[in-house]
Amino acid sequence: MFKTLVGAFKNKDIRKKILYTLAILIVVRIGSLLPIPGVDTDYFSSLLSGINTGDLDYLSAFTGGSFERMSLFALSITPYITSSIIMQLLTIAIPKLEEMQKEGEDGRKKIAAITRYVTIGLSLVESIAMAVGFGRSGLIAGYQTFSKLHYVVAIIVVVMALTAGSAALMWLGERITENGVGNGISIVLLINIISGMPSDFATLFSSFVATKTPAKGVLAAAVIIAIVVIMVILVVILQDGERRIPVQYSQKVVGRRQVGGQSTNIPLKVNTAGVMPVIFASSLMQFPVIVAQLFGKSYEWTRYLSSSYWCRVSYPKYSIGLILYVVLLIIFAYFYTSITFNPVKVADDLKKAGGVVPGITPGKSTSDYLNKILNYIVFIGAIGLLIVALIPIACTGFFNASISFGGTSVIIIVGVVLETLKQIEAQMVNRYYKGFLSE
Repeated sequence: MFKTLVGAFKNKDIRKKILYTLAILIVVRIGSLLPIPGVDTDYFSSLLSGINTGDLDYLSAFTGGSFERMSLFALSITPYITSSIIMQLLTIAIPKLEEMQKEGEDGRKKIAAITRYVTIGLSLVESIAMAVGFGRSGLIAGYQTFSKLHYVVAIIVVVMALTAGSAALMWLGERITENGVGNGISIVLLINIISGMPSDFATLFSSFVATKTPAKGVLAAAVIIAIVVIMVILVVILQDGERRIPVQYSQKVVGRRQVGGQSTNIPLKVNTAGVMPVIFASSLMQFPVIVAQLFGKSYEWTRYLSSSYWCRVSYPKYSIGLILYVVLLIIFAYFYTSITFNPVKVADDLKKAGGVVPGITPGKSTSDYLNKILNYIVFIGAIGLLIVALIPIACTGFFNASISFGGTSVIIIVGVVLETLKQIEAQMVNRYYKGFLSE
């Protein structure tokens, strides 16, 4: 990794892209600190302090602390991520969008434009819900003395600021993709997550190291480091692990030459769905808990859905909700894989290109074989995701370690870093060959 970065900074063009990306990220972090005009941030902070912080972990991590401060980027890029997921699902359900996706670059640009409009729509809905829901409770500073007209104007200002902030983040992410390095949206999400990690490690240090004797403190620090390293190693294995299905192409005679006859493979990733199953399962279970707590309601059933109560020795019955979380994660792993990899289409494309899997008949037999292998791989990947996701939950439950980042954050961090490094290496190789051909 360090060798790749050193080589990238030696290349003038790639160095400019890296510096451009860093400059955009500085703007992102500044925007995360800018308060929305008219908002009583002290009220919002006191409101969130009365909520179990474990239920806001993913919001805190994904927004980089912007949500707690109710800053300009409080919605972060979650509306864009949600709209992208919606568009992926609609592409399968709506034939027109599926045809558009097959049109190549022009089709992808049209889908990207629709995704932007959906993002703005979702941002409006979320910002209106937040402004109206919290407005009369004290979110708007001095709302008691406002007339109805002034109150409506204040609500509109908050809505426009939140929507504009989300749109600005989306635009900044796209600028990174076009002029910087890596996927811009992923990079923005990465910097938001990383921004909260220093305070988390400081909390861990003050809770488990500073208050202990030197020997116990060193042991606790070693255990914390070992857990983090193990999680990173597991995520790297999940991200890079793949099952390669051999493919043999038949030979053809074109003129006086024989073409084809090449051997290649179909790489099936162990973690085909990425971090999406964890996000879907966590969001589905924590959404009703957060809504109930934000509106001052406390129910017994919310503790079964709250990850902050799982694995607690003093409350063993609430760990039953963990079973539902495991089931949802596995279901979403299979579901998301099914919409990103189509064995029938792959088998049909292989048949048209004259490719066969050795020992397997082309057509339906190939699709059945790919589907069988994929089911095994997805299950292994889901179990791996489950282990990574459960390690922080277990540590929080057994040792009361309060941290905002969890398995989801580690998967995103490692995945984005690996993908960005691969893109940098690809650009370096590409420029090397261009320079070689131009000589």
